[in-house]
Amino acid sequence: MTTPAPEIVPDTEYRGLMGLLPAAARPYALLARFDRPIGWWLLFWPGAWAIALSGQAILRWDLLLWFLLGSIAMRGAGCVYNDIVDRDLDRQVARTRSRPLASGAVSLKAAWGWLLALCLVGLVVLVQLRPFAVWVALASLVLVAAYPFMKRITWWPQAWLGLVFSWAALVGWAEAPDMHFTPGALLYAGSIFWVIGYDTIYALQDVEDDALVGVRSSARRLGSRVRPGVAFFYAAALALWAAAFWQLRPDPLALAALLPMALHLAWQVLTLVPADGANALARFRSNRNAGLLMFAACLVIGQTL
Repeated sequence: MTTPAPEIVPDTEYRGLMGLLPAAARPYALLARFDRPIGWWLLFWPGAWAIALSGQAILRWDLLLWFLLGSIAMRGAGCVYNDIVDRDLDRQVARTRSRPLASGAVSLKAAWGWLLALCLVGLVVLVQLRPFAVWVALASLVLVAAYPFMKRITWWPQAWLGLVFSWAALVGWAEAPDMHFTPGALLYAGSIFWVIGYDTIYALQDVEDDALVGVRSSARRLGSRVRPGVAFFYAAALALWAAAFWQLRPDPLALAALLPMALHLAWQVLTLVPADGANALARFRSNRNAGLLMFAACLVIGQTL
């Protein structure tokens, strides 16, 4: 007799490397969303962009690896904290009721301990940075702590997530020596709109359940206007990134580096089917590749400074 597979959500990768973990460790890995690497890729990319755009990607390749480790640990810590706050709401939503805290697979006390352990990994990464970059990174903690409550008080929690998930761009820019503030700020602002766009797509999966339990989201707020809304957010992101590039290299050819990213984002919008959760999830996940395209663009500009 075969053992039935555990209940999993559509965007998990539970059957991959996660399946090799000891049974006792699996709930903790799931709590930190290690089964969904797309999350830490999306947290990592803005910081990688800043490092590349500042011309440090090749010289400081080690910094990229530290940012990647920090993204994995701190995204995990953020997910644990989010689930601690949302454990009661998660029990009411089909996609989240099987999460370790909501289902009882991990106790609240154990979750707090796991959160502390992940933060210690983040601390190891933090001490690799220049003092100014450390202070910039620490300033994000207020935003991170407030994020889980945003869905209760605003229709635009995706905008708050944009502030949080783009923060690495400011940290990466602060790590670069002798760089003006404006290009880094424009890069960060563009990333905020990118995050709002892709997280609106992600939220399409939960529109019905969110309406039942009273959770707010940009997907619910936009309603039938989701596709033009996402198009606006992506267009704003591209405009701000173009301004960042122009600040560093005022040459029309420099803007051409953004063309692959622009085409990819246009594909997401044009092929998005809001009522199809699988379609929305695929478009959301494709932003890992979008991040790589943007990294290539930043690398091209950064290496010509």
